[in-house]
Amino acid sequence: MIHRNQISSLILLCVLLSSCKTFYNRDQSAGKDWNEYLGGPNRNHYSSLNQIDTSNVSQLKVAWEYNTLDSGEMQCNPLIINGILYGMTPKTFPFALDAATGKEIWIASDTAKFVRYNMSRGLTYWQAGKDKRIFYTKGPWLYALDALTGIAIDSFGEHGRTSLKKGLGESAANKFVVSTTPGTIYKNLIIMPLRVSEGADAAIGNIQAFDTRTGELVWVFYTIPMSFQFGYDTWPKEAYKNTDVGGANNWAGMAIDRKLGIVYVPVGSAAFDYYGGNRIGSNLFANCLLALDAGSGRWLWHYQLVHHDILDRDPPAPPNLITISKNGRKIDAVAQVTKHGQVFIFDRVTGEPLFPIEEREMPASIVPGEQSWPTQPFPVKPVSFTRQGLTESDISPYAENRDELIDIFRKSRYAGPFTPLGFQGTIVFPGLDGGAEWGGAAADPDGILYVNSNEMAWLLALGETESETGSLISGKSVYSNYCIACHGPERNGNPRMNIASLVDIQKRRTESYALDIISGGKAMMPAFTMLSPEKKKAVVAFLFGKEKEIAESKPTKEPGLNNLSNRTNVPYKISQFSKFLDSKGLPAISPPWGTLNAINLNTGEYVWKIPFGEYPELTEQGILGTGSESYGGPVVTAGGILVIAGTKDKKFKVYNKRTGRLIWETFLPAAGFATPSTYEVNGKQFFVIACGGVKLGAGPGNSYVAFCLP
Repeated sequence: MIHRNQISSLILLCVLLSSCKTFYNRDQSAGKDWNEYLGGPNRNHYSSLNQIDTSNVSQLKVAWEYNTLDSGEMQCNPLIINGILYGMTPKTFPFALDAATGKEIWIASDTAKFVRYNMSRGLTYWQAGKDKRIFYTKGPWLYALDALTGIAIDSFGEHGRTSLKKGLGESAANKFVVSTTPGTIYKNLIIMPLRVSEGADAAIGNIQAFDTRTGELVWVFYTIPMSFQFGYDTWPKEAYKNTDVGGANNWAGMAIDRKLGIVYVPVGSAAFDYYGGNRIGSNLFANCLLALDAGSGRWLWHYQLVHHDILDRDPPAPPNLITISKNGRKIDAVAQVTKHGQVFIFDRVTGEPLFPIEEREMPASIVPGEQSWPTQPFPVKPVSFTRQGLTESDISPYAENRDELIDIFRKSRYAGPFTPLGFQGTIVFPGLDGGAEWGGAAADPDGILYVNSNEMAWLLALGETESETGSLISGKSVYSNYCIACHGPERNGNPRMNIASLVDIQKRRTESYALDIISGGKAMMPAFTMLSPEKKKAVVAFLFGKEKEIAESKPTKEPGLNNLSNRTNVPYKISQFSKFLDSKGLPAISPPWGTLNAINLNTGEYVWKIPFGEYPELTEQGILGTGSESYGGPVVTAGGILVIAGTKDKKFKVYNKRTGRLIWETFLPAAGFATPSTYEVNGKQFFVIACGGVKLGAGPGNSYVAFCLP
């Protein structure tokens, strides 16, 4: 273990050791501590602290700044427990700081080697008596550290780690499996989210619970049901064998009611994300809000938010556990925000919708073999927090090439929010990044939900998968099937979406480096584990101008791999994948391009709605109130304020949560694409946020910045 600093305060250590209550009995809302992801088991981003309020927030100043040794994108929502802050570096090394001063206590820089494609939204804390542990993930592993020292707990799993593939079956052995979002604690269990591939090679994203002491697998919920399980008939026969269908994973995280013993799991879409001809049916439990018995994984109830998803419209964030007043009675409820701008609200125990939900007719797919679902559910209340339709009049008035954009709109396939993809460009709106995004929504005890929303249209199209059969492999064909959607037919990439150009890559990188990236991934680019070594060599040869056909060895019969590295039965791939932008890289549709919304879930009515975010180049021209895309979520407090960053302009903003009025703002050292945390140490309230992100063209960062009153 590398300790840049030793624990310097004996008092701090004694305070930690004196806290011997079992962690899972703590209060639902954050107070002095921010002891769970997004503030508590209800994921409400809410704190009862009120020292900083609407009258004094304008006096905030920087209390401390901590710089990590590495730099990149940070989405971490740090934990603060008994005066210690726990966070993750951009390259996913966990650390602990004195939360009052930002002084480093430990950094666990040798518990696991650097994994390029991993990203972390935070950690999980568990304690029972004096046993205090931090859990985090890197690659396909869940790690356990001593919370006081950062030293790996050798008795947990295999010398401090356990495999996230344990409950996925043999078919996952050679597939991409990581976890981006922290696990959820229930007694002596940690229930884990998973991120898997979104292609035909995807592992199945079963929900798994591990023993917090031993790392042993305790229970599994099968998100693609087996033959004897409910929901099996919503898939083709034997889909659970994971030969051509995968996904249905919880990547966004969960909420838990520990008193009821129920964990609420938003399940993602089935893979391949954009074509479902090989998975005809409604596809339970993909795209569901799922209520499970937290101790056993037993199904209690579910509601499918999207049937037979072919537009990657999976739920993007943990649900919010709230209590609302309806018809004179208090109801414990669960609210789920979606990428397409809806809020679904259910009775937490029964799963009964608390506002009517309508099944509305949707356009049919024109792609051979596809059977899009004829209807999709829409809540009557609250009304959606994003626009649900576009017309020519919605093309941006600020675009210099507006006529060209109108022509693209006319030639594109578009018939509302669930328009199935075709072979021509298809407009997807709300776009692939929300509506709501992974930062999720905040909620206060009054039943008001606060959510930042994106309004960005995308252009997508399908194309036929090129044949890769036979004894010779073409690198160009591999590129066309696996790389062209993001990097483009000319290999130019897309700087506006942080997709690197591959033109003249031989002048910047070595072939071994490129092979390493393809095999291991980088940032949000997954590892292409489905590709055989020969295919990887072929596509690298193509990229480096040494195109040649490479003989592929015969598929092995290695157990559990299903030979998916050498074949796929999905006949279509994404051939176009880009945001709908004008000639200057701004959204091609009219503002607002991002909003901040306050919704009264007791009534289903909006309290306020404002544009959120800005484009400095337009602000300089006097064009205000456009809004912009944002990532990360808000925090609300008993002090009457809402605190949020999340935008490319690097601003950290505070609003009056009752009115939506901006009270105070400042600049961060890098964009804060993360959800803040708030806590109290030594009688002083702090806000802290991780700064660093490469989304939206923003630069990398490496700092955590804390604010407090003078």
